[in-house]
Amino acid sequence: MGLLSNTVSICQFNVVGETPPEDFIEWAGRCLAGQAFQSIEGSSEEQSVGWVHLDDFESCDFTSPEAYARDHYLTFSLRRDRRRIPGGLLKAHLERAEQKFLADHPGLQRVPKNKREELREAVRGTLLSRTLPSPATFDAVWDTRNGRLTLTTLNGQVIELFENLFKTSFEGLRLVAVHPMARAEAVLDESLKPAFQNLNRAVNDAVLDQIRDNLWLGWDFLRWLVDRTLHSGSEYRVSQPGPALDGEGFTAYLNDRLVLSGGNDEGTQKITVAGPQDHFDETLAALETGKDIGEGTLYLEKGELQWKLTLKGELFQFGGYRCPAVKLEKDALTDESSERLAVFFERMYVLEEGLQLFDSLLRAFLEARLSEQWCPPLTEPPAVG
Repeated sequence: MGLLSNTVSICQFNVVGETPPEDFIEWAGRCLAGQAFQSIEGSSEEQSVGWVHLDDFESCDFTSPEAYARDHYLTFSLRRDRRRIPGGLLKAHLERAEQKFLADHPGLQRVPKNKREELREAVRGTLLSRTLPSPATFDAVWDTRNGRLTLTTLNGQVIELFENLFKTSFEGLRLVAVHPMARAEAVLDESLKPAFQNLNRAVNDAVLDQIRDNLWLGWDFLRWLVDRTLHSGSEYRVSQPGPALDGEGFTAYLNDRLVLSGGNDEGTQKITVAGPQDHFDETLAALETGKDIGEGTLYLEKGELQWKLTLKGELFQFGGYRCPAVKLEKDALTDESSERLAVFFERMYVLEEGLQLFDSLLRAFLEARLSEQWCPPLTEPPAVG
């Protein structure tokens, strides 16, 4: 699903590095044009990767800023066309080629190894030229106000591909994943950051180490949310910048599906608890055996509006992020271009409002986690005396 769909999976990055002080929009267009998508139809190439327009994957002309610049947003999509040959088909055609070679060389009992490799490459090239490439696109929106880029995929290979192409395209810039520790620190007041850093278990700032050594953050956050869903009204206040007004009320709760895991001598065991969670009985039983909650379905509600997502606690990625439907009122004078623009801005509004509610919820958790009265939820408080 693309960015303009009501449901989409997203991860986020901070854009790091120096951008040109002048003519930034034109510079960005040249960067995108330098790695624009090139079709491989009519060739035998296996894959092609490049940039295309957000709302038209057939278009890759970035001459006009209207194609990729929308107010303070830069929009573009990664297009990847790939040809895939089924293994059984390749094997069958290779056998035919080998049989023909042996028929033409009756003195040989079998195909020499180097010749077999040559035949394999020839057969593979022929099959590739007969196979149409399958296209896939992954949308990106870069908010130039805060340097935050949103990408619509959680596939690790695609994310790596996107990061590499971005770095190649935009010289001097790179992407740094907004991992749980980075997202948590971004929502905290300066007065709370020293206490938070005292909980940091990573020995350096490398992203992979920050993620691997601080899995506790996602675990504690989801455990706290279960406790709050069970024992409170799940009511919170907006505390982070965004479309919603500061101090507005909203509710947040877990339901439907949670995934827990824990290790033992036999390896890691994973448990999925699905269905409406009235009392979280299965979840509580699993927590008592030492398992941790790795992901859960989170609902955010403000008035009549509802957001739903699967929170990946390890990386704070949003799977199946469903926002309120965008309803555009138009009249006979509204042209297609204006309609696309209006839909885009409405979509960004509800997407960012959901992120704002999530960050406000995370802030509420961190304030509780960093307080002197904190004790792990869903456990008995320590005995006094």
